[in-house]
Amino acid sequence: MEQKTIEGPTLSSAASTGMPQLFEAVSPSMKAVEAVVRELAHSSVPVLLLGERGTGKRTIAQRIHRGSDRPQHEFLDMTCAGLSPQEFQPGRYRSGITLYLDEIGDLTPECQKQLLEVLSPESGNGPQVHVICGSSRNLEAEVRAGRFREDLYYRLSGVCLRIPPLRQRKEDVPPLMVFFLTRYSETFHRPVPPLSTETRQLFHEHTWPGNLVELEAAARAIVAVGDESVAMGGLRSMLNRAGNGTNVSLKEAARAASREAEKELILKVLNRTRWNRRRAAEELQISYKALLYKLKQIGYGEYGAT
Repeated sequence: MEQKTIEGPTLSSAASTGMPQLFEAVSPSMKAVEAVVRELAHSSVPVLLLGERGTGKRTIAQRIHRGSDRPQHEFLDMTCAGLSPQEFQPGRYRSGITLYLDEIGDLTPECQKQLLEVLSPESGNGPQVHVICGSSRNLEAEVRAGRFREDLYYRLSGVCLRIPPLRQRKEDVPPLMVFFLTRYSETFHRPVPPLSTETRQLFHEHTWPGNLVELEAAARAIVAVGDESVAMGGLRSMLNRAGNGTNVSLKEAARAASREAEKELILKVLNRTRWNRRRAAEELQISYKALLYKLKQIGYGEYGAT
């Protein structure tokens, strides 16, 4: 199976964000990919985006659409898992739209058959709908295993754009972190926090198995807490788990940072009240019972006076 395959990193931000084109990558392969994307934007050739989860496939598809001569038309984003054949009835989609199918390998055999009919020249939909697909699976292996139609694979893979994981382009981590920190500083109406040398080194050494989604989560947690040292207390354990192959989410990162910030605040107030827990509860504006519960959670249940 030989298709045109282009090696290169993700073009912009995390797949889940749909952010505007503000980030400028510094990795050499990125600049080559951007040139290819500009070409793809003016073509209706099907595009297959291959890469691990979180590398930015959806954002690349959006960028292709925005750079096209039909940006005023609809960008229809569909996650393939759970779709029914009815989604691919001939004539269902208006002319000029860009149809992004995320995780195309999750389509059922019935959906694959129906999609092939929609894309066939005889259906009249082929050149009118620009189809871009994303997959974290090896679709060639899926074809060999009989789980994905070979004829559909060839129809969808006019151009294959392979997106390397973030660990293979570490030089993009610093500007990406600045990009995300700036974005969330605007969201939370806070100044952009500076990062210590220790934190920058940690980000450089981390392998980022969650790719851009994980990097965005770290930036969001730092801005949300407002104190890098506090946020990093929770983030270090999160990054260590991710480095061991455990998936982490944006919500999990925020919760980890929030727990660390809460612990830091409770201990500061307790020290100021000389560990008078009733006074501390009043200052924290929570019930005495709630404070006792929180102290037990963080391992300080037996400390202090009543």
